[in-house]
Amino acid sequence: MMRDTETAGHRRIFVAAMATETNTFSPIVIDRRAFLDSFYAPPGTHPDTATLCTAPIPVGRGVCAALGWTLIEGTAAWADPAGLVAQAAHEGLRDEILAQLQAALPVDAVVLGLHGAMVAQGCIDPEGDLLARIRTMVGPDVLVCASLDPHSHLTAQRVQAADFFVAFKEFPHTDFVDCARNLWAIVVDTLQGRVRPVMSTYDCRMIDVFPTSREPMRGFVDRMIAIEADDPRVLSLSAIHGFMAGDVPEMGTHMIAVTDGDAACGAALAQRLGQELFANRGRHMMPSLDEDAALDLAVAVTAPGGVTGPVVIADMWDNPGGGTAGDATVLLKAAMARGLRGVAFGTIWDPIAVTLCEAAGTGGVIPLRFGAKSAPQTGDPVDALVRVEALVANAAMVFGESVVPFGPAARIALLDAQGAETGIEVILNTVRAQSYDPSLFTVMGIDPLACRLLVIKSTNHFHAAFHPIAADIIYCAAGKPYPNDPATTPYVHVRADIWPRVADPFGAVEAAQ
Repeated sequence: MMRDTETAGHRRIFVAAMATETNTFSPIVIDRRAFLDSFYAPPGTHPDTATLCTAPIPVGRGVCAALGWTLIEGTAAWADPAGLVAQAAHEGLRDEILAQLQAALPVDAVVLGLHGAMVAQGCIDPEGDLLARIRTMVGPDVLVCASLDPHSHLTAQRVQAADFFVAFKEFPHTDFVDCARNLWAIVVDTLQGRVRPVMSTYDCRMIDVFPTSREPMRGFVDRMIAIEADDPRVLSLSAIHGFMAGDVPEMGTHMIAVTDGDAACGAALAQRLGQELFANRGRHMMPSLDEDAALDLAVAVTAPGGVTGPVVIADMWDNPGGGTAGDATVLLKAAMARGLRGVAFGTIWDPIAVTLCEAAGTGGVIPLRFGAKSAPQTGDPVDALVRVEALVANAAMVFGESVVPFGPAARIALLDAQGAETGIEVILNTVRAQSYDPSLFTVMGIDPLACRLLVIKSTNHFHAAFHPIAADIIYCAAGKPYPNDPATTPYVHVRADIWPRVADPFGAVEAAQ
């Protein structure tokens, strides 16, 4: 029976977010404290500023306020990427959101902010588990949808439980607010009877890295946007890149097409675009250098007569945004050995070292061991005489419209045995976060434009903010803190029939059939 509020056009919508990205090879367990340190907002306390995977909440506030609809907010939780989510943390957040939804019933739609690459102790597909439980709770006729990070796993359980997904198109993820707006536009059009979303998917049988800051992915994303604008049947197109550090059975690249009731159109479009991605396999990832070649190039670029402005080296595989600790020292030790000056490193994760710096106080000179504590192939700890240049109790940088905490943090200057400055400064942090923006340096009192060389830890999210100030950007593969070669990564659960684990995955599948 239709409720009176439905007759009047009023809608009740539940919204919540539960997100992190799990590198199953990382030794760092995500507990509830990790969510509290990164982002945790109980019902009604989410700030007006959007935060990556939780953007559907503040965007939904504006949408529902304009329409006079009721938005029931559940918990929003995000933890910076690391290893497996502790069972108690996963089940606690899941059950918290489910209880909030149960109390809100009846609702006309459930809108979620998810990442899509969460793996927990005892649950290989937490997002699929959450969606399936929600579908059971609300029944088949209530709209259920979610935004996704493209570095996710598109499992069959999720596809079966949800009406549709919309993923960020850009990597770096500069469009997470636009993604939430697209998600809500489809929700509104559906509830007002203008569209009937149907989701079609295509398995590309591959895993790759797809930065949209360069070709061929830049052109691919532009074509997706053009199709959405030009074809009235198409409500949304999303490329699910996959997340190669997630050892799960359904890891890999997929295409999603959401159409207005035209499943055949969606299936054909998803297949065509998915095959285009597969045809460009191996051409998407940024070319990278080892630490010695990267520093050689940086020195050449900044030599007298060269370009002005800082050269940015991205320590791309020691990326806390991919679940690593962010404490590798391979590049730092190489820079120290060369006697390079005008260098700032942001950041090296070492809570113990920060505590020792706090005890010494600003201006204190101490012998300090820091870095390379988390895992093999991250280098060796650095032993150095250092001066504490700055201490910030709640250090944070920006990422688009988001605020990303990384403190308490300490900025140290490395000294030689006589106490003279070596020309290298390092930011030590206690909350793991990749290097998104130059505000990482300015909040610690470093002028990035005054540096010859900035070394940051990020695969590509840094690009949008650092590119405008960089004389050059160099991608460096130093050590191996991250499983970055899926052809040789010792997966246990990932299927064997995807590229590059096999050269011809489509032929392998056909042969098996």
